[in-house]
Amino acid sequence: MTTLPIPASTGPLAGLKVLEMGQLIAGPFAAKTLADFGADVIKIEPPGAGDPLRKWRLLKDGTSVWWQVQSRNKRSVALDLKSSDAQEIVRKLAGEADVLIENFRPGALEGWQLGPDVLLELNPRLVMLRISGYGQTGPYRDRPGFGVVAEAMGGLRHLTAEPERVPVRVGISLGDTLAGLHGVIGILIALQERQHSGRGQVIDVALYEAVFNCMESLLPEYGAFGAVRGPAGSALPGIAPSNAYLCNDGAYALIAGNGDSIFRRLMAVIERPDLAADPQLADNAGRVARVGELDAAIGTWTSKRSVEEVLKALDEASVPAGKIYTVADIADDPHYQARGMVQSLLMDDGSQLAVPGIVPKLSRTPGEHRRQAPGIGQDTDAVLAEVGLTPQQISELKRRGVVAGGNP
Repeated sequence: MTTLPIPASTGPLAGLKVLEMGQLIAGPFAAKTLADFGADVIKIEPPGAGDPLRKWRLLKDGTSVWWQVQSRNKRSVALDLKSSDAQEIVRKLAGEADVLIENFRPGALEGWQLGPDVLLELNPRLVMLRISGYGQTGPYRDRPGFGVVAEAMGGLRHLTAEPERVPVRVGISLGDTLAGLHGVIGILIALQERQHSGRGQVIDVALYEAVFNCMESLLPEYGAFGAVRGPAGSALPGIAPSNAYLCNDGAYALIAGNGDSIFRRLMAVIERPDLAADPQLADNAGRVARVGELDAAIGTWTSKRSVEEVLKALDEASVPAGKIYTVADIADDPHYQARGMVQSLLMDDGSQLAVPGIVPKLSRTPGEHRRQAPGIGQDTDAVLAEVGLTPQQISELKRRGVVAGGNP
């Protein structure tokens, strides 16, 4: 693991002011991505418990270790958004921000007098990212939307199963993360456009649409042929051979031999020159028609070898293949380490915490881990002072419970 320094704020987004509202995954993931590349992200969270992600999954000293990834490089301000005084503070912050990110249910900001009509009038250059389950318009806009529901509505969940078995979910919040990434794309596009127009705008990202945007040929195939793609387990429908093959040590090798020349090399490795020379198998369409035969031939070969033996032989023949990684495999993998993707964070108690590296990798201005995830309201005093509040005003707001500060 690589020990991380905590340098001063630099990076390609240095100077960009981002106000993060909302909680949990999609919006905060988008803000985290911007923060990794130098943006000054001010996270608004409720006094007391803070963002619920602080208590999700496995905790260390009472705080989720996930929090150290999702909220790195951010500053925390604790505000009770139900208070009109807190709402006024948000308006002050938004008035000086470049970007505002929120993932409340549609209408929540408007109920606090913080909607685009108000904030864009105060700051016409503001770029607002709004992430919700179903978007800001349409008949479903007011429904609560979580990532798992978005994955189903977006078409993904129907495909993640063995044929005639119950569809399974991916064990992460994929829909939220895809929405966050689409939000970052929207922000960068809007900031680029702002350079010409001088005006901000609203970016409306729906979780289900972020998933649907990744569904490749699903809709065109239905529109053209009435084809409803179904679950195919570990195979990739319409592309062959590409599957998971059982080895004699109980592990699976993932083999993608679907390029024409790759297929011939694969057949040479498994000692099936007859299949390599078969004119019916010279292209993908012919291989798809006989995919069962090909999978059986490859599976017979892998069943007599360990996964490492299989991967070694295929690597030498330049056939794309891999094994199914657990997190233990990831942590020990030399390629992950060489690419800086497994890093070690020095915690306040002196312990080390493994965290993912930063993606994407820029050659001149890479992202960096400048700061640990903040405590609830850790930066309240400093941020409120930056927008003109005096120490006396901050103390009075704390006394009334409008704001909070300090580590939990």
